[in-house]
Amino acid sequence: MQTILGANGVIANNLSKHLPRYTNEIRLVSRNPKKINDTDQLMKADLLDAQQTADAIKGSKVVYLTAGIPYRTAIWRTQWPIVMQNVIDGCKRHNARLVFFSNVYPYGLVKGKMTEETPFNPCSKKGEIRATIETSLLNEVKNGNLQAQIVRAADFYGPHTPLSYLKVMVFDNLAKGKKAQWFISDQLKHSFTYTPDAGKATALLGNTDHAYNQVWHLPTDQNTLTGKEFMDMAAKAFGVAPNYMVLKKWMVQMAGLFIGDIKEMTEMLYQNEHDYLFDSSKFEKAFDFKLTTYQEGLAEVAQSYR
Repeated sequence: MQTILGANGVIANNLSKHLPRYTNEIRLVSRNPKKINDTDQLMKADLLDAQQTADAIKGSKVVYLTAGIPYRTAIWRTQWPIVMQNVIDGCKRHNARLVFFSNVYPYGLVKGKMTEETPFNPCSKKGEIRATIETSLLNEVKNGNLQAQIVRAADFYGPHTPLSYLKVMVFDNLAKGKKAQWFISDQLKHSFTYTPDAGKATALLGNTDHAYNQVWHLPTDQNTLTGKEFMDMAAKAFGVAPNYMVLKKWMVQMAGLFIGDIKEMTEMLYQNEHDYLFDSSKFEKAFDFKLTTYQEGLAEVAQSYR
C-alpha cells in the first residue's frame, strides 16, 4: 500500500498517475478525496487529527505528504507543526516510509544556485515555518527513528495547475488575448518545475530504496530563462504576440493593502528580485529521466487551454 496524504492537489494528481507502475494498492486521503485511477482506495481524514492521520497511514509501506494548507501565515504557523507531527508519529507507529513534498522557502534568499546542500536561512515568516517543520523531520531521520526524504520543487507551471501564479498572471491572460503580467523584473532568470515531471519523479524517488534519508531537488530544466525569454516562449506557444507588463514591487505592495491573497505573497517577492536558480543535477545524475524542456512544457500548457 502506498498512501498520499493531501490527495486533491496538482502534485498529488500527477503522482497518482505514476504510482500504478510501482503498486496496485493506492490510498488517496483528504477531506474529500477523488479517484485518479479506477482502483484507488479513498479515505476521508483530517490531518490535524492525530488518530485520523494514524488510521490513514496504517498498512502503508510508503506515505507521501503533499498536503496544502491555506496560504495564510497565521494558519501555517498553527497547522503545519501539527500536521507534520501527526504524520511523523503515524509513520513511526506503522513503520511507514515518508516522502515530504516541499518547496525552497527554507533556503531564503540564495545568490547563486540552490542545491540540496543549501543551508536553511529563511527570510520570510512562511520560510521560517517550513524550516522548523523540516528540521523536526530531518532530526527524526538523523536519530534513526524514521526513513524519510524531502523532495523539493521550484515554482510550478504545467497544465491544470491552478495554484501557479503563472496560470493567473500569464497563461490565463495569453489564452484570452490579454496583456500578461510578470513580477518585478523580466531581465532576471527564474526556474520553474513542470508539474507532471514533479509527480513522476516523486513516485520514482518514493520507490527507490537508496533515495531515502536525504533531500532531492526534482528535475527542472537547467536552461533557465529570463522573464522576457519565458514570456516570448509562452506567447509563441499560445500563438499570440508577447504582450506583457512588469509589475514593480511597489505596485504589488499597494495591491496587497486591499487584497488579502496578494498581501500574503508580498514577503516572497525577494524570489523575484534576484536570479532564482534551482539546481536539480543531483537527481539528473542519479536517474535516467526524460526531463521536459520549457519549450515542450509551455506547448503542453497552451494545448491544455484548447
